[in-house]
Amino acid sequence: MPEAAVIIVGAGPSGLAVAGCLSRLEIPYLLLEREDCFASLWKKYSYDRLHLHLQKQFCELPHMSFPSSCPTYVPKKQFIQYLDDYVAHFKISPMYQRNVESATYDEGSERWVVKAMNNDEGCGGEVEVFLGRFLVVATGEATNPYVPEIEGLSSFDGEVLHSTRFKSGVEFKNKNVLVVGSGNSGMEIALDLANHGARTSIIVRSPVHFLSKRMVYLALVLLRYLSLSKVDALMVLLSKLVYGDLAKYGIARPKEGPFFMKIKYGKYPAIDVGTCSKIKSGEIQVLPTEIGSIRGNDVKLKNGKSYQFDSIVFCTGFKRSTHLWLKGDDYLLKEDGLPRPSFPNHWKGKNGLFCVGLSRRGLYGSSEDAQNIANDIQSSL
Repeated sequence: MPEAAVIIVGAGPSGLAVAGCLSRLEIPYLLLEREDCFASLWKKYSYDRLHLHLQKQFCELPHMSFPSSCPTYVPKKQFIQYLDDYVAHFKISPMYQRNVESATYDEGSERWVVKAMNNDEGCGGEVEVFLGRFLVVATGEATNPYVPEIEGLSSFDGEVLHSTRFKSGVEFKNKNVLVVGSGNSGMEIALDLANHGARTSIIVRSPVHFLSKRMVYLALVLLRYLSLSKVDALMVLLSKLVYGDLAKYGIARPKEGPFFMKIKYGKYPAIDVGTCSKIKSGEIQVLPTEIGSIRGNDVKLKNGKSYQFDSIVFCTGFKRSTHLWLKGDDYLLKEDGLPRPSFPNHWKGKNGLFCVGLSRRGLYGSSEDAQNIANDIQSSL
């Protein structure tokens, strides 16, 4: 059975960051990925107009900067090219179509025993066993697409899709489309639909902070010098000045600050790239309540109102599945797949177990985690 010092589960940007750091330190590893490519969320399951919402210096993987030719806010295509270059530079070779079924720590051999189904063609679902002294969970915050259970959803006559299957609003021209979910994906997909001539509605059931990209950049700089509460107060003031009172359009402002909410609940502010103006102009209709039931094309909301839609796009996030395959860990990860220890000690568990990219701090957090993990492993060898 294959053995290496480190087993990494997941070849998204977080897993690649760890692999790059280990390669640089000449520490042998095995990188297991359930899809047929690395960074599958970016390559296969993201919409066309996607850009990094933070400036590129906050989104670099360890030990390799973006080319100077890249714009400040890197578009999807160029970010994928950057990841391709990163993999080539560090000679990273993931083992694809390996779906991890279990990972247990054997105290006798002091090794992690990882069992993975090989779904590659010709392997017939063969179960393979891998051994490693260290195990890195790099499956990320976005693992399995989640669609809520809604009465009558199966009876809907139109198209139903998760945001991971949405590419462009061009195919929805002149259609009535409902976007469910008001995170950044939901807001940007609603904008893309409206830009391509769809009659767009979006469900916004919870209060939302709207910030511009420049506001977020300013906040990230100020957080080095000022307290979180002062930065949040400034962001709320700037948001009020730029966007005004959005309550008249069905969007309430949260009572807690945007970065406090990000840290405490993992709820990101809406980074506006044009959606707000479309809401104000009426090109995007806000529905401030949940779906109650669906019958055919008729969507009835919990406030009693009904609307007809041709398509529904669920931007309702993901569920992590780490708890289904990681056995015996009662310290590092909770059942929801997020770390029990708080930042900045969230990345290290017991018996050589680590996690990367789960601190809700984006690519910058993944980069920091990866370097911490690699350095810790090097000191243990």
